[in-house]
Amino acid sequence: MVVRVTYAVALATLLAGCKATPKAPDADYVRMAQDVRQASFAAAPDAAAVAPVFFELEGPHAVEEYIQFALEQNPEIQAARKRMESFAYQVPVVASLQDPMFNVTALPEPMQTAAGQQELILSASQKLHWFGKLDTRASVAEAQTNVARAQLAAAELATIEKVKRAYYELYFIQQAITVTETEQRLLGEIRAVANTRYKTGRTSQQDVLRADLEISNVENELIQLRQRLESGQARLARVLHVAPQSRLLALCQLPPEQAPRDLEWLQRQAVLARPELHAQLAAIERDQEAVELARLDYKPDVTLGMSWIDIADAGLSPVANGRDAFLLTAGVNLPVYRKRLDASVRSAEAKAVSSAREYDSLRDGTLEEVTDLFAQAKSQQELLKLFHEDILPKARQTLEVSSRAYNVGEVDFLQLIDNWRQLLRYELTYRRLEASLRQTLAELERVVGGFQNLPAEAIPAPQPDQPRP
Repeated sequence: MVVRVTYAVALATLLAGCKATPKAPDADYVRMAQDVRQASFAAAPDAAAVAPVFFELEGPHAVEEYIQFALEQNPEIQAARKRMESFAYQVPVVASLQDPMFNVTALPEPMQTAAGQQELILSASQKLHWFGKLDTRASVAEAQTNVARAQLAAAELATIEKVKRAYYELYFIQQAITVTETEQRLLGEIRAVANTRYKTGRTSQQDVLRADLEISNVENELIQLRQRLESGQARLARVLHVAPQSRLLALCQLPPEQAPRDLEWLQRQAVLARPELHAQLAAIERDQEAVELARLDYKPDVTLGMSWIDIADAGLSPVANGRDAFLLTAGVNLPVYRKRLDASVRSAEAKAVSSAREYDSLRDGTLEEVTDLFAQAKSQQELLKLFHEDILPKARQTLEVSSRAYNVGEVDFLQLIDNWRQLLRYELTYRRLEASLRQTLAELERVVGGFQNLPAEAIPAPQPDQPRP
């Protein structure tokens, strides 16, 4: 009898083991496990924790190059992609039957029957779910996968926005440094004029000292701008998943860009294409399937089984035949606790309604964001045009006139310096508007889910620095 039991258990274990042999692991998981193992035994694990420097990314590059690199390397996108894969692999899991049960019962003291002694009982059973339960479970898992798939698209758009915002901030800081250095050289020329006038006795030393003070203030601003440049490079490097000390730079001259001109088109595009809204719609579908699954719990599940009883050839009865016995069993669970089942259905229904109301809230917020960002972009476009065509030319002309007037003593030095400060402020404001407009468009692109077939008008490329008087 012991030999039979051993053979039976070994056979069942062998069959189960052969059936459950795992496939090759995920390649990304293998790399992750290797990285963890290497970090655990590394002599300096803190050094390995710093992202590498990609020297090919250093120096001026177009924003599209940084975006492409970020879409491949950004850890938030990779995490969202693997999260989506994780949910996708759950679909066949929940759509499958549970493993069948195999039991071996050995009788230390054989039971005596008229047919002979019962020495061993082998039984197997399988639980069968009510019709539609497995399909509904799979539908819930598929809807959850669609939620994760939309979240992946949202993560990609958010990464593109982050790259653009960091890139255009770098552009502004680079331009601010260039403008400030140019104005610093102009201020040096003004100081030279003041020094010449002081030596010839046409002005006081106070003008020279004021010029020196302004030069020191400009140097202070340049120090702050260079610090902001390093911070901006680290911000962009984080999105690209590279070392923060990477010397990332924007192009000195930005190409023309398209700006939307139809608010209603943007609103329709946002409702149709924004990934967050698609994710919420998938969540509504998931919760509706969950309601159906909860209602199916009112239906019983069936468990079918079969048992084989080993009968010995000899027994107490003189008519013992030694024939083995076969038993067929069938059982169902009894869904009699209606309060629990009713509460489960009501809970699922409430969650589905909550998801629908969250979609309404997100849609309203999306339309508000689109309207606000569109208004910001239009305002920034108008201001850029105003500065380019009116304010900056007049500010440059004012400084030129005051410079000539100072040379002949018609205006004082304070008025000249005030005109210089105003021109510097207008130059920096113009560059700030250039960068802010493109940052606003990047945010608007994320909110509407991308600018496909966009009715737009071209934004003129930034103008190069004009010669100073």
